[in-house]
Amino acid sequence: MFTTTKKIVASMIFAGLLSAGAAPAQISVRIGPPRPLVERRVSPPGRGYVWINGYQRWDGNRYVWTPGRWELPPRPRARWQQYRWVKRHGEWHMEEGRWR
Repeated sequence: MFTTTKKIVASMIFAGLLSAGAAPAQISVRIGPPRPLVERRVSPPGRGYVWINGYQRWDGNRYVWTPGRWELPPRPRARWQQYRWVKRHGEWHMEEGRWR
């Protein structure tokens, strides 16, 4: 009985940790991001790869450029939604890039 209860509690904790990691924390900054850098793309590593543009990331103190990369879509016909900064209520909020 005790072992079964332990397994259930451990499963609930694990599920909670997974769901907490699924939604990224909202990042908001009072300083607007600098312009994106113009990147030179290298050839894709293979057929079917999609270019993911670089973006300005906030590291807690300043903006840092995260370079672009080639990536394989997770499924057929998946589309990449770019990272972007959106101004709301006087603050800049990062909308994470993701596959749709």
